[in-house]
Amino acid sequence: MQASSRRKFLSKTSAVVAGVLAARPAKPQTAAGLPPAPTQHLGLDGDWLFQTDPGDGGQQQKWFRGDAFPSGARTVKVPHTWQIEAPLAGYRGIAWYRRRFELPHAWRQSMVRIEFEAVFHTARVWINGEPAGEHSRKGYTAFTLDITSLLQWDRPNTITVRVDNSFDEHMLPRGRSSDWAHDGGIYRPVQLLSTPPAFLYQADVDALPDTAARTARLEIAAYARNTGSQPWNGKVSFSVIDLETGLSVLSQRDAATLTIAPNSTAAAKLTAELSNPKLWHFDHPHLYRLELSIADGTTPPHLFDTTFGVRRFEVKGTAFYLNGERVRLMGVERMAGSNPEFGMAEPAEWLEHDHADLKNLNCIFTRVHWQQDRRVLDYCDRHGILMQTEVPAWGPDTFKGMGEQPDADILQNGIEQLREMIARDRNHPSIVSWGLCNEINGQNPPAYHFAESMLKEAKRLDPSRLCSYASHSLQKTPGKDVSGLMDFVECNEYFGSWSPGGPDAVTRNIEDIHAAFPGKPVVISEYGYCACTADRPEGDERRREILRTHDAVLRDKEYIAGLIFFCYNDYRTHVGDRGTGVLQQRVHGVVDLYGDRKESYDLLRRESSPIESLTVDGHPTAFKLTLRTRYTVPAYTLSGYTLRGVYYGYGEIPVEKKAVDLPELSPGKEITVDMAFADALAWRVRFDVLRPTGFSAYSLEWKA
Repeated sequence: MQASSRRKFLSKTSAVVAGVLAARPAKPQTAAGLPPAPTQHLGLDGDWLFQTDPGDGGQQQKWFRGDAFPSGARTVKVPHTWQIEAPLAGYRGIAWYRRRFELPHAWRQSMVRIEFEAVFHTARVWINGEPAGEHSRKGYTAFTLDITSLLQWDRPNTITVRVDNSFDEHMLPRGRSSDWAHDGGIYRPVQLLSTPPAFLYQADVDALPDTAARTARLEIAAYARNTGSQPWNGKVSFSVIDLETGLSVLSQRDAATLTIAPNSTAAAKLTAELSNPKLWHFDHPHLYRLELSIADGTTPPHLFDTTFGVRRFEVKGTAFYLNGERVRLMGVERMAGSNPEFGMAEPAEWLEHDHADLKNLNCIFTRVHWQQDRRVLDYCDRHGILMQTEVPAWGPDTFKGMGEQPDADILQNGIEQLREMIARDRNHPSIVSWGLCNEINGQNPPAYHFAESMLKEAKRLDPSRLCSYASHSLQKTPGKDVSGLMDFVECNEYFGSWSPGGPDAVTRNIEDIHAAFPGKPVVISEYGYCACTADRPEGDERRREILRTHDAVLRDKEYIAGLIFFCYNDYRTHVGDRGTGVLQQRVHGVVDLYGDRKESYDLLRRESSPIESLTVDGHPTAFKLTLRTRYTVPAYTLSGYTLRGVYYGYGEIPVEKKAVDLPELSPGKEITVDMAFADALAWRVRFDVLRPTGFSAYSLEWKA
């Protein structure tokens, strides 16, 4: 895509019931034999009225009531952030949103909730002038509010939202400590959800394979709520659908009984065995859909679905293993919200653009500094990117002025954000690690105890998933760092940029880290070059040099399990030293704010490829191509890959295409492939090694 085009489009449980499922190919039915109804959705994206409130007088003036909203309010499109507008680029404070909506008549006997996928960072919500609820100091996690009792069925309804994005010392990120764009607004999608009065609202799925037995054990926790005044007693049924074929591969009617007290929640815990599962892998991202239903035979039954994958990602010694295979991973981090046309209110098209670009960069392993848009995680599930998503505890200033222990409000905010993140996102197979914090100075006592508490809670909520934190405090006395408690060690290293020294300093430091934690894998969670001070001009040559030389050093260490380059894009941030207003940024990426590529882009693509080399001998009617896979990072078995050649004749016209399926190739292997075209007079031939997902892992051009 050209630059001009880019710019243009630019107490969960009150009762627990255990049931053991036996698989049988029957279609699931409810207790009454009635088909369950899924949650109904009504999108609230689009036109909203918007008004800033720098004096914070809107609440006193009751802007949430009737016609009290300011007459000068203007219309904006939600998802929205005001930070991309030049007059408001630096505004941190209060703003208000309002819109009207009408309800389908069929919803009249339903329970209705409103879901905000994210509001930064505090939202107070009113329906028809009455308070519906608040979500405070958690700017990247989703929340829902029950608004049933506040609705009007004979006339339009009004929703009003007061948003605050002021820098706040009692939340994460704390105050001004972080280094990214604090974009205020309703910046992710909003929708209404309609369900029966007794409904399922969450399902946790653990799907771990037994590769020797060719089975997978499913452990399911189905969470339901009864909004009625009488106890609800019913049955739980389920079905598992293979998304590739659309076929049911496992189902059970009346798998468990469930009792929910009035105005309470309850959970059913289920187990099942899936035969011959298709395993999820970044090159083979097979997905399943779990459909759960509850029914009591009298009230409307409810259907809830969630997508999951069958995979096991684990640590053995100093290495990562995916489904029993050792994998050494590589990728790059993307900083969301950086395109000045969108800010954090990124449309689906831009999310697809950027993440397809990550795949083109051979990114199969990444991390992010805060909880991500649901659409991002869905993309990673469908296309194969392993991810560590994080609680936004960023920087040593998070614990500035604290004693031996972290302040109670900061710890509580971190725990709440962790719980909300795991509750919504734990079924995504792309998420292989929960990130607990970043660069907090893990040898500082309050920071150490914060990370320790976060780790304990994460393991309680999701015992099977790995946890870590990205440390920048491992250059001295690394053994004292809280990294030692984590499942693997993450090191942010910036020798030659933020820290003095070159490849020799990298070698010494990484060896010291390994000596401190000899039994753990080490991931370089950030490395690269930031042109972030006056003495470090942007020119990209230094970025390329650091990428080449640091990769050479780090690949030599057997205990290096992964490398994550920082970063994909130059990024908008309130601490940026380049640009002004909406363009205030840090220059750190292989593409600029608009996605235009620098020279370092192509180098990162080659460095991140599992193909070490591809050479061509002969001529178009008798080519011999020799391919060699990498033995070290990134290194993993290539299965289902294809070598494709496209023949371009006179006038640069593609006139012939050939493709050869490659055999399974383990790290460090070499293979020679024959390929012949009908015409010997090629202008050029482009060769690509294609992943099973269709993305190119390596490209080479032969010219006459």
